[in-house]
Amino acid sequence: MEASSNGFAGRIAVCPGSYDPVTNGHIDIIRRGARVFDKVVVAVVNASVRKSQPLFSADERVELIEQSLIDLPNVEVKKFDVLIVDFAREVGATSILKGLRAISDFEYEFEMNQLNSTMAPDIESVYMMSSPKFSFISSSGIKEMARFGGDVSELVPPQVSVRLAEALKAQTGH
Repeated sequence: MEASSNGFAGRIAVCPGSYDPVTNGHIDIIRRGARVFDKVVVAVVNASVRKSQPLFSADERVELIEQSLIDLPNVEVKKFDVLIVDFAREVGATSILKGLRAISDFEYEFEMNQLNSTMAPDIESVYMMSSPKFSFISSSGIKEMARFGGDVSELVPPQVSVRLAEALKAQTGH
């Protein structure tokens, strides 16, 4: 296999998301993707018009993901603020890797796939079904549980659980 323009030879996928915060469900999809692809670039959205103000800055989200995946040498974490297909091209990726939890995810991702394939027919969307034990986890649900004192330690990496508690305490003042 020839080296791509970025010097990396192999199949590269981007795995985009807001990751606010990263959950064990995200980590599961990225780990499984790292077994399928030669390299996975976790693409952390730096700005979003769809979602409210993130709890963690993009730099914090990158750091938390890096800490969670430190044992995977073929995973890189980067911020992005362009169309995902443009970012994929920037990093030499030919695939966009996404996890699916439920029918609602499918409907949204089906629409995104159609738009992405229109703009970039050379970049393939690849979907992995969420593992059953993670299929109910969402970042927004995690934040909501934590805001009301719920124990999220089994649903997110350990350092995320700690940072989430700190961030929510700083936000509410108690």
